[in-house]
Formats: sequence, C-alpha cells, structure tokens
Amino acid sequence: MQQNETLLIQQLQSETDKNAAFKTLISLYKERLYWHIRNIVKSHDDADDILQNTFIKVFKSINKFKGDSKLYSWLYRIATNEALTHLNRNAKRKNITNEEVQDLALNNLQSDVYFEGDAIQLKLQQAIATLPEKQRLVFNMKYFQDLKYSELSEILETSEGALKASYHIAIKKIEAYLTSN
Repeated sequence: MQQNETLLIQQLQSETDKNAAFKTLISLYKERLYWHIRNIVKSHDDADDILQNTFIKVFKSINKFKGDSKLYSWLYRIATNEALTHLNRNAKRKNITNEEVQDLALNNLQSDVYFEGDAIQLKLQQAIATLPEKQRLVFNMKYFQDLKYSELSEILETSEGALKASYHIAIKKIEAYLTSN
C-alpha cells in the first residue's frame, strides 16, 4: 500500500495527472470518510456536504501534503476538522451549545430516511452523544471504523496512551448509560 500511496500522492501533486488521480482518491476514500463524518454529525445531508467540502479542501491543498503522515490520516484529519467546524458553526448560528446540537441531530436521526438502525442502534447513538467531544470521536473511530490506536494518534494528533484511556472511559460511560436507561 505504501508504494501505491506514494504513487497516488505524486499523481495528485502533478498537474497532468491530478484530475484522474483525484477520481481515484475519491473512489478509494469516499465511503469510509462519509461514515466517519456521518458518525460525527449524524445527518446524511450534512455528511454529504461536509464530505464534498473535505474533498474540495484536499484538492486545493494536496500540494501542501508533505507525507509526514499517511494520506488517509491526513484525509481523516481534514474530514474530522470539517465536521467539527460544521457542528461549531451550527451551534453558533442557532445560539446553542455543541451538546444541544448533538441532541438535535439525534432527534432528527429517528426521522432520517437514511438511518437504517433499529431501537438498539438509536440507543447506542444516544449513549455516544452523551460523551465529551474527544471521547465521542475516539469511540466512533475505534468502534465503528476499527482504526488502530497508531492511526488514531496520527489523525487526532494525540498520544496512543491518551487515546486508549479515552476509549476505555467512553466504553464505561456508554455501558453505564445503556444499563441505566
């Protein structure tokens, strides 16, 4: 994969190959990034918009990518930042807290035609929504996307030890929520 990734990065940074390489990049990562974003913002429409913004930002700034991290770590970091910025902007626009934005998103999740989960899935999403932002991010990325702590460390720019602690605490809080409600 490393050799393929290096080649893809070279093509993305080449004016002649950029468009074709970008199509490859989108096909490789759009679904994973969509679900990552969707886990953060809950709404299908918002996730679609944020995914599009993420790819626009990647397209505009691919020449600044230095290869200090893996390409997908860089993509996830951009997608995460775009999703969090969206939530913050939403909260500011509605003059409410980020927690209230999460509550609204959860309430809308039940009526979202793209939400295919059952009552148990909804309960899990409610439990996740009670977590602080950092724990919520770590839990979603570890539990739903099965990312390794080393990958999370690159994406979130946090030590593996801190991430393990956040994940462990998040699991305890989710278990407590699920058994008490």
